[in-house]
Amino acid sequence: MNADVLGPDYETRALPLGGDTTATLVRRRARQATRGAVLHVHGFADYFFQRHVAEHFTARGFDFYALDLRAYGRSLRPGQVANFVTDLAEHFEEIDAAVRVIREEDGHRHLVVMGHSTGGLITSLWAHERRSDDVLDALVLNSPWLDLAEPWLLRTVGTAVIRGVGRFAPRLVLRPGLGPVYGESIHRDHHGEWDFDTAWKPIEAFPVHAGWLRAIRRGHARLHRGLEVPVPVLLLRSGRSHLGAKRWTPEAMTADTVLDVRHMVQWGPRIGPRVRVVAVEGGMHDLFLSAEPVRRRALAEVDEFLDEL
Repeated sequence: MNADVLGPDYETRALPLGGDTTATLVRRRARQATRGAVLHVHGFADYFFQRHVAEHFTARGFDFYALDLRAYGRSLRPGQVANFVTDLAEHFEEIDAAVRVIREEDGHRHLVVMGHSTGGLITSLWAHERRSDDVLDALVLNSPWLDLAEPWLLRTVGTAVIRGVGRFAPRLVLRPGLGPVYGESIHRDHHGEWDFDTAWKPIEAFPVHAGWLRAIRRGHARLHRGLEVPVPVLLLRSGRSHLGAKRWTPEAMTADTVLDVRHMVQWGPRIGPRVRVVAVEGGMHDLFLSAEPVRRRALAEVDEFLDEL
């Protein structure tokens, strides 16, 4: 393990993957890890920087780990297309590698996996594929991306087009970014309270490539058909969405400005037989970056869920 940008309580480890790619595992130890480990997986145009989340779980007896996926954050290398894969299953390799470190090297018998946004989709698909391997005890989803936040026509006809274009021109840029509203809502230089590296997490996100969006839509379709994640699942969502805004307004501070929370309600139960969906009123897209009373409430929901395991 090496020193991390978050400070002396954090360590990182490179996880070599196929080819010249790597992922990065971040670790913060608890004083006494009596309850096992938590592994956090971020979303699109993101990386792990949420010290307060790590501190929350280490204070409750969990060793905390976070994975910066290939071509994201700490794992982004010169010449790589940021945040780009053509199959979400590619990310299973780094999750498996992280789990091996946590279980085999660090000796944890109990593991909770926690996914945010795109990470919520990836970890759900991964947990389904590893359902017979007994590698995790619970899954926590923070505003998971379970469908396109677009009108019906784009979710249907548009998806058919994306599948064709993404297959034959995977690096075609469909959108230059996602707009500034959410980034400005959380960064302290704008309207938020958080500091993060905008080279790793740009305010308007990274370009959306056709091959990556094709992979996302294939992942959505697989989830919509129904997964078989056997462990308890907690799905946290905001109480409402506020979509389509081109400029920041105060309303962005109390709603999900990235995803449609109705899709989380609709598709969440397809993840497995033991899914609990909880609305956190006043939450932003990342509930743990919302206003202090809201994020405290979201983390309390996770605590209650884990106490019942």
